[in-house]
Amino acid sequence: MKPLPKLSKSDLARANERLLGSAPAVHFGLQLLKGERGRAVFRMPVLDRHKQIHRVVHGGVMAMLADTAGGFAAFLAEPEGTRVVTIEMKINFLEPVAEGTVTADARVIRRGRSVSVVDCSVTDAKRRLVGKALMTFAVIRQ
Repeated sequence: MKPLPKLSKSDLARANERLLGSAPAVHFGLQLLKGERGRAVFRMPVLDRHKQIHRVVHGGVMAMLADTAGGFAAFLAEPEGTRVVTIEMKINFLEPVAEGTVTADARVIRRGRSVSVVDCSVTDAKRRLVGKALMTFAVIRQ
């Protein structure tokens, strides 16, 4: 995949505006740490609302974090006015996380006309790989 041009200030503003419009991202406290063409890094503090009965982050919450990061990576690789939506996602949960933060680093690995494939590594505060996701996004040009 050839390198994409750097994001402009207006691209980053568009990404932050999009984040504020995402109810799950706001509810779960996601923070956009880095946004580049085809890459997005999000962090989430581990709160009680994220935990399942065994007091570790629920798999669905971790999947939502990875999906959000992946969607932003795909979104940031496209020109303004393009929408992306998840059409497939696979995630492996590798380690439980009970405290600290969880970070999702998503990168577009294949960008096509109608789909993008994104790889996402999820790590904890100790930088352990705690999850690995592979996602496919439909690219909707307007």
